[in-house]
Amino acid sequence: MTTTRSRYSSDEVEEKLFSEISQETLALTRRLFLQLIRRPSTLIAGILQPIIWLVLFGALFSKAPESLLPGGISYGRFLGAGVIVFTAFSGALNAGLPIMFDREFGFLNRLLVAPLRSRSSIVFASFIYITTLSLLQSFAIMLMAFALGFGWPGINGLFLVLTTLLLLVFAVTALSLGLAFALPGHIELLAVIFIANLPLLFASTALAPISFMPVWLGWLAALNPLTFAIEPIRAAYGGHLDLRIGLLHAPYGEVNGYQCLVFLMLLTIGLFLLIRPMLNRKLA
Repeated sequence: MTTTRSRYSSDEVEEKLFSEISQETLALTRRLFLQLIRRPSTLIAGILQPIIWLVLFGALFSKAPESLLPGGISYGRFLGAGVIVFTAFSGALNAGLPIMFDREFGFLNRLLVAPLRSRSSIVFASFIYITTLSLLQSFAIMLMAFALGFGWPGINGLFLVLTTLLLLVFAVTALSLGLAFALPGHIELLAVIFIANLPLLFASTALAPISFMPVWLGWLAALNPLTFAIEPIRAAYGGHLDLRIGLLHAPYGEVNGYQCLVFLMLLTIGLFLLIRPMLNRKLA
């Protein structure tokens, strides 16, 4: 009887702990969304920039020779997957900025001395906020691509797109949050974001296939995490949902869809394990 009472008591404690952490996370997440509502320029700019890329690059290469792209698909459909991934990547790369500004304005110190049940709720709130924001921006780009006649994935294809984007967003958000705690200020974080954005875009298969690139750039694109996210989404748009077939024709060999997703999953786990000790120290 004593053992049963203790077990139930332990269950109640765990349930209360989960409830309190959930309430803290929701409150901090609500704060981030209230900031977005008051200053929606972040969301608007995050949607307008990739739409401009989609329209301008789609028009610029609309008369590209059929031999340029695999399967003779239109350049707009080829580009769509790259812009969707780039939108999610850019949004996730900015994940550390709210934390960085909270550090600089002293709000983070107030949170750290507040009677929070778990300071991990600060990180959970950032993940929820950035994931939601990145997916909203990516979905807006998908709608624009559909309006421009670049296609729409089916139900299964949409599930593949969502899975791929979530893996990428989790990985990049973890990296950005780690940088937010490691770098001295927002100037340094913005410098990293600006430096990383375009090189990673151009050194991927977002704008051109590997066969169109010089050898050295093809190797970079074949190792770029964005490429491993772009190719499954491009396959989803093309209706080729058999992930066992080769999607990426890399210099080191064929990479199928499952291998692309496993790579993104391992990247996410690796970055989480990398930043976890630092977050534990900073939030202790």
